[in-house]
Amino acid sequence: MPIYEYLCRANRTCVEVAHSMARDALRTWGELCELTGIDPGDTPLDAPVEKRLFPPGISAPMGDSTLKEKGFTKLVRRDKGVYENVTATGGEKRYMTPDDPSSMPHLRKKISD
Repeated sequence: MPIYEYLCRANRTCVEVAHSMARDALRTWGELCELTGIDPGDTPLDAPVEKRLFPPGISAPMGDSTLKEKGFTKLVRRDKGVYENVTATGGEKRYMTPDDPSSMPHLRKKISD
């Protein structure tokens, strides 16, 4: 269910409310208090509220170069037991195999206390 933020200018209070998109927008402080279960206090119940708009939080995938810059290691399976280190840095080997311990990423160089 989406979360909306409503502002009451009479008491300068913003309240987050989860309700369906099919529901009409709340119009008064009384409706807002009834839906959320908050105490209306001294604010008149007919005080208008407005729905505030803000951009949604969107997560965009990071590219391999961004992961590499941030110090992450990304391994992509290429064959049975063979992984490609697409974020290899320095002396790290590009391909990692179980029979070659030197192909493991240099995690101690990337992780510090």
